[in-house]
Amino acid sequence: MATASATLPAADLLPVSPRANFAYRLVRLVGIPLLKLCFRFQVTGRENIPHSGHYVVIANHLNWLDEFALLLLFPVEPRLHFLADPTQLVNRKFQWWLVRMTGGYVPVVRERHGDRALFRHVDRCLEMGGAVAIFPEANYGPTEGELLPFHKGFAHFAIKAGVPVIPVALSGTKDLWFRKPIRVVIGKPLPTTGADPATLTDLAFQTVKAMLPAYLEPPGRKLLRNKLTHLF
Repeated sequence: MATASATLPAADLLPVSPRANFAYRLVRLVGIPLLKLCFRFQVTGRENIPHSGHYVVIANHLNWLDEFALLLLFPVEPRLHFLADPTQLVNRKFQWWLVRMTGGYVPVVRERHGDRALFRHVDRCLEMGGAVAIFPEANYGPTEGELLPFHKGFAHFAIKAGVPVIPVALSGTKDLWFRKPIRVVIGKPLPTTGADPATLTDLAFQTVKAMLPAYLEPPGRKLLRNKLTHLF
């Protein structure tokens, strides 16, 4: 296990910045129209996204589309940086090359629990004015509308940096098909001044849970269901 961990990228492999590089802007230019073509996004709460400053975004996690939905809906700047496990990604040469080109990715290796480089790198991102996106469940949720317990890492980062937490509830991304409706609810920022990690984590969990829309599988044909569900 230690040998496998050593071969994975370090947390500070890619630079962090509030600015979006050219490669990232180019990918957005191509990718956003493709996402809007494949899926029907129904979004509420856009007004809750801060117009300036940096923040930590949290969301429930159901499938690969979740990261792309957040990138689609949040501003190009401050740049959104995702914390994610690279174990599978590094074996997919094109995807890993694309991630390295566009940035906005902080590798989190589970076997390096308590990695100080990770904490320093995320702290630096927020200090520089960048934004960080974290899925506090640290895994895919089992079913639509069900949340796994939240880990406290996001709360520690947000409290230390003194930045708000933006809660997001995603619905419809567990199973995917062409033109499926995807509902996204963006909640009001959760303040962190004077908060402690345990209390903030519980508040965030209850907030996202309350925001989750009731899910009913739409009727009709479900084109490319298996392909799109397991695309990444």
